[in-house]
Amino acid sequence: QLGTGAAYCQIIDSVYGDVRLERVKFNANQEYEYVENFKILQNAMTKHKMDKPIDPPRLVKCRFQDNFEFLQWMKRFWDAYAPGTDYDAVGRRNGKPGGPVDSTRPMSSASSSSAGAYRTRPAPRVAGRPMAARVAPRPGSQAGANVQQIQELNRQIADARVMVETAEKERDFYFNKLREIEVFIQQAEFEQGSELETLAKHVQNILYSTDEAVDELAAQGEEYEVAEPMDKLHVDEEETF
Repeated sequence: QLGTGAAYCQIIDSVYGDVRLERVKFNANQEYEYVENFKILQNAMTKHKMDKPIDPPRLVKCRFQDNFEFLQWMKRFWDAYAPGTDYDAVGRRNGKPGGPVDSTRPMSSASSSSAGAYRTRPAPRVAGRPMAARVAPRPGSQAGANVQQIQELNRQIADARVMVETAEKERDFYFNKLREIEVFIQQAEFEQGSELETLAKHVQNILYSTDEAVDELAAQGEEYEVAEPMDKLHVDEEETF
């Protein structure tokens, strides 16, 4: 259902209320229809200057992992920007079902009404996990300014979380690369006294050096030196590890 793009359009509409849902194909069951829905989504995100890049060719394949990651970001965005007012999801899409349905089993009016009631009912409060307080707009410019400030702070928090997650991924990536280099040097056998052995010791000195060690030597008036300057090392271009 997420791969059709219709649900994402409805989520953005619940925040801003201006997505052209009458053009969204909620009963789409062909990939070209999914693409049309994602075009509507991209236009809405561009209009509100949402700089999150999306990849429709991947999302329309309906793979779980791709859509799950994008849905996680969408959830954080909704938590930060949703106005907290009642939202009639079924009414906004003119009573259309929220996803593809079996044409041989049309939805009855009773089931449609119950579905609409379910979608518009506020989420229950879970014990042990208090819901975040939502600030409803109040009359007056001061109240409106406060709401805007809170939304801006929530946006900054959401952006900071994304930056932290990205930094952690980069940290793990480079740590694994350095670890691979360390293991390779430890397991490799070099001819004693060869330039390759000197180069390996040079790399190990860099890997094992710490800021504290360099600072301590500087305090003692000494310079931190590696086994041999790199410009004095000569490695045969044809020689490999």
